[in-house]
Amino acid sequence: MKEIEISPVTRIEGHAKITVQLDDTGNVADAHFHVMEIRGFEKFLEGAAVEEAPRITPRICGICQTAHHLSAAKATDEIFGLEPPQTAQRLRELMLLGQYIHSHSLHFYFLAAPDLVMGPESDPVLRNVLGIIKNNPDLAMMAINTRKIGQEITAKVGGKPISPVTAIPGGQSKGLTAEDRDQLLTKVNEAIGLIEQGLDSVKPMFDQYSEAIEVLGPVESSFGALTNSGSLEFYDGPVKIIDKDGGPIHEFEASDYLDYIEEKVQPWSYLKFPYLKQIGFPEGNYRVGPLARLNVVDNVPTEKAADLFAEYKEKYGIAQNALLYHYARLIELMYAAEKSLQILEDDVIIGTDIRNPLLEPLMSKEEAKESGETKRGVGLIEAPRGILLHDYETDGAGYINRANLIVATGQNNLSMDMGVRETAKQMIKGEEVSEGLKNKLEMIIRAYDPCLSCATHTIGESSPLAVDIYDSEGQLIKKHLI
Repeated sequence: MKEIEISPVTRIEGHAKITVQLDDTGNVADAHFHVMEIRGFEKFLEGAAVEEAPRITPRICGICQTAHHLSAAKATDEIFGLEPPQTAQRLRELMLLGQYIHSHSLHFYFLAAPDLVMGPESDPVLRNVLGIIKNNPDLAMMAINTRKIGQEITAKVGGKPISPVTAIPGGQSKGLTAEDRDQLLTKVNEAIGLIEQGLDSVKPMFDQYSEAIEVLGPVESSFGALTNSGSLEFYDGPVKIIDKDGGPIHEFEASDYLDYIEEKVQPWSYLKFPYLKQIGFPEGNYRVGPLARLNVVDNVPTEKAADLFAEYKEKYGIAQNALLYHYARLIELMYAAEKSLQILEDDVIIGTDIRNPLLEPLMSKEEAKESGETKRGVGLIEAPRGILLHDYETDGAGYINRANLIVATGQNNLSMDMGVRETAKQMIKGEEVSEGLKNKLEMIIRAYDPCLSCATHTIGESSPLAVDIYDSEGQLIKKHLI
């Protein structure tokens, strides 16, 4: 059996490859999406004071840092029994919206758009961000400025543009001044205009590449997302799961996720494979993220994004095509900017009641050990890539005994793997595979905007990691397994 390897998969966060196995007749026998890195933050958290989790977990990833910060903060709220005041909740939501503006504009315009602007089979030397800048400098500048505004929101609300620090148990450590609010209002109004310009340029591309939308990454799955009484929701609410036709399967609160979601490991990847527990693996495959959210919700509660959503739903219905993640991402980009504007226009956002403090002291370590008491908190939000879940168990002194993180990319893992395999079977005949065809397989992965640093954690049996030590002559002198 012969193998075709695409390594690395480019224009994604993290390190991955695709392998395609050919039988003796040149037909595809199998294909897989492999993730080769491991981070292990669940283990890093063990023994840490739980109030440190919102500051530790943003270091998992420089793109998804705000989402981890807020999911961890929600978990600590629950452990300490603290409900953040309304202003604090609005500040957190605004911080998350800044993450969406930053992340969605970065992914679409700089990682995905080169395939659409230059074409899937164009010269790879030009099929990148530099090609976008050269081919369409106005579009590139629009994307840079939009992303910058998202970062400015994070900096104002979160204290830092990267790895924010202001979400703490029971609320926020820092509020917004009236001056901060006025500055952000100007920026967000600018963002809405920039996003409209971008949409005018890129929406026609979805008609231009309608054939690629149909054939790349064909998967039918269930979908999961938070929703607020049927409306698009990023920060809070129950999880709703629908089947491939849009029919309801489950609806559950964050703390009950273990009754509905289970994880599996496969030998070809360090990335886990979550699935719907009551259906089983692999039939219980479900997807999350922009495509899933727009399939699950009934409406998008801002004006311009609602119009875009109505047009999208009329054309695609319950969308299954992986490349439509890009279209859904652009609709959410507009929603994030419009929703930011709504929050900033409400005077609640500059309120000073931003934290409910812990009133009763925690146990000492000795008292906690003697009592055996444990507490559990689950924080769940919609990160830009989909449902993000932080589950912590602590002792009575507030130190983490166990941590579990289920991230969006993991929940899309099975669909990425299946999409690559089915497309390879359809398109590859023989050993000669063009650069353009290889890129089309990569496009399937890019559509999900995977964040592999966030996603790579292990359960159960896995191969040990090896550290090889070489001398100055290049000779192996020690092999250490960890």
